[in-house]
Amino acid sequence: QVQLVDSGGGLVQAGGSLRLSCAASGRTFSDYAMAWFRQAYGKEREFVAVINWSGGSTSYSDSVKGRFTISRDNAQNTVYLQMNSLKPEDTAVYYCAGKRGGTILATVPIAYDYWGQGTQVTVSS
Repeated sequence: QVQLVDSGGGLVQAGGSLRLSCAASGRTFSDYAMAWFRQAYGKEREFVAVINWSGGSTSYSDSVKGRFTISRDNAQNTVYLQMNSLKPEDTAVYYCAGKRGGTILATVPIAYDYWGQGTQVTVSS
């Protein structure tokens, strides 16, 4: 069993930066692929970024590629999402997610076993 706690969201102006964190409980964090998804008001949850168990492989949605960076610290049981050059269209609730089978970089929500509670990111124009 893994519990995930998201944090780091807030209000930022366009062009600014935020760093999201996701702290995981449990001793098997390093067995999990970890991802970030987001859900804007009235829209479906969408994939943002994913990282494999070791941190050696990542994948990003086209909409954030080159602006966002996902990373993890297995010693601290934490995954991060560094978000730069933020745009108003990045406004959403951001969720971290964990998936058993840490080598597979899944990009659909149904593939994930555990979810954080979400953290709101608002980008003003």
